Amino acid sequence: MKIKSYLAKPFAGIIQRKIQRAMLTARQDQQKIMTDLIKKGADAEYGKAHFISQVNDYQAFKQAIPIRDYEGFRPYIDKIKEGKHNVLWPGKPIYLAKTSGTTSGAKYIPITADSIPNHINTARNALLSYIATSGNADFASGNMIFLSGSPTLDRIGGIPTGRLSGIVNHHIPGYLRKNQLPAFETNCIEDWETKLDRIVEETHMRDMTLISGIPPWMQMYFDRLTAKTEKSVGDLFPNFSVMVHGGVNFKPYRSKLMDSIGREVDTIETFPASEGFFAFQDTRDQEGLLLNTDSGIFFEFIPAGEIFNENPTRLSLHDVKIGENYALIINNNAGLWGYNIGDTVKFVSLDPYRIIVSGRIKHFISAFGEHVIGEEVEYSLMKAAQENRIRITEFTVAPMISQDNGQSFHEWFIEFENVPADLDAFSNAVDENMRKKNIYYDDLIRGNILRKLVIRPLKRNAFIDYMKSLGKLGGQNKVPRLSNDRKIAAELEKMIHIS
Repeated sequence: MKIKSYLAKPFAGIIQRKIQRAMLTARQDQQKIMTDLIKKGADAEYGKAHFISQVNDYQAFKQAIPIRDYEGFRPYIDKIKEGKHNVLWPGKPIYLAKTSGTTSGAKYIPITADSIPNHINTARNALLSYIATSGNADFASGNMIFLSGSPTLDRIGGIPTGRLSGIVNHHIPGYLRKNQLPAFETNCIEDWETKLDRIVEETHMRDMTLISGIPPWMQMYFDRLTAKTEKSVGDLFPNFSVMVHGGVNFKPYRSKLMDSIGREVDTIETFPASEGFFAFQDTRDQEGLLLNTDSGIFFEFIPAGEIFNENPTRLSLHDVKIGENYALIINNNAGLWGYNIGDTVKFVSLDPYRIIVSGRIKHFISAFGEHVIGEEVEYSLMKAAQENRIRITEFTVAPMISQDNGQSFHEWFIEFENVPADLDAFSNAVDENMRKKNIYYDDLIRGNILRKLVIRPLKRNAFIDYMKSLGKLGGQNKVPRLSNDRKIAAELEKMIHIS
C-alpha cells in the first residue's frame, strides 16, 4: 500500500467518528447554526432590514425571514456585483458562483470565507466516509479525474467569479493535486467537446482509480475512451474502483455506465450545489444521503404542494416525516436567508437524517392536475426498462394538450441504447407503472381526460445535440426530466427516430 493510501485510513477513521457524533446531535447543531447565523448576519443590510437581531427562536425566525428564490434575492446580489459590502453577510463574498438559471438566466451565488469550508470539507468527508466504511483506500494513491467546469475565474465587482466546480478546483489539497487529471490548462478549455478530446488524450494511458462527474458527461467520456482504444474502461483502468456522482438521479445511467466499465465499481452519491453541499452518501448498505446538519446551513422544509402558497408551512428538522415530499429551503453563512433552491427531497430515515432528492419544484407536469414529479417518471421508466432488459441513454417528458376530449397525453422523448422490439408493450408497461405511482394520473386516465402516454424514440446523441445547440454541453449542465410546457419537446421533435 502506498503512503497516501496508508495515511488515508486513520484520517478517515477520525472523520467518520466525527460524522457519527454529528448524527446524534443533528437537532442541537441545527439550533446552534440558526443562532450563529442570526448573531453574525444581524448587522448586514439584509439583517437590519428584517430585524434579525430581535429573533430569538424558530417561530420568530419564520416571521422575520420570508421565503425567496433567486429572483427575490436579485436586488441584493446586484448590489454585491456592484462591489458593495455588508449586503447579505458581513464584508464581501470571496467568490461568486455562476450557475445557469431557467427563468433567471445566469445566477450569481455568493460564497464567503465562512461558507467555503462547507463545500471543501464535505467533499472530503464523502470520500473519507467511503474509505472508513468500505476499507478501500487504494484509490487515494492513484490517478483521479474530476470532470468539472473551467477553473478560469472572471471578476465582477472585484470578486472572483466562475463555475462552482472551477472554484472548488482552486481548493483541492496539494497532496491530491499531484494525482489530479486533467492538466490545469486542459481544464481551462471552455468548449466541452474539445476539452473532452484533450482529456481522453491525457488519460487513456493512465490507470485512473477515481472518476467524478455528472453521469451523462461521465458516459460521454467513457464512450470516447472506448472509441479511441476499442477497450472497455475497466480494461483501460484496471485499478478504477470509485465513481463519485451527483447532480441527477444515478439509476437511469447506472446500467450503461457499468457496461462501459465492464464490471461493477463502487459509487459515492453526493448532493452539492452552488448554494451549499447539502448531503452525501455515508453508508454502503442503506438508502439515502446523510443530511449535512453541522456545516453552516440551517435547513427548513416546506410540503412541496404548498411551496407556491403565500404562507406555506415551514418545518425545521424537528417536525419532518418520512416519505413526505418537501421543498428544501436553506439559510447559510453566505447570506442566503429563506432561500428556495428549487429541489425537493424526501426523508428515508430520521435517525440519522437521510434524504433522497425527489425532483425539482419547477420540473413537474401538472397540465391536468396530476402533479407528476421526477421521482415518479424515473421509477416508472427504469422499472419497465429493467424488466425488459432495455437500456436508456436519456429521456424527458412533456404534456401534449389537445383540444379533443380524451386525446391529451404525456409525451416521453427517449433516447434508447436498444429500442424495444415491441414499443407498444413497453409503453403500456411504463404507463401502468405511472398509474400505480401517481393516483391523480391514474384518475385522469380512468376519467378519459388523458390517454395513455406516448413514447417517441429519438436518434442517437439527440440529447447531446440538443444541449450543444443551447451551448450547455458538459460541466454541471443537465436536461430536465420534466417540463410543464413544450419548449424542450418542440426541439426534440426534430430528432425523433424514424424506423
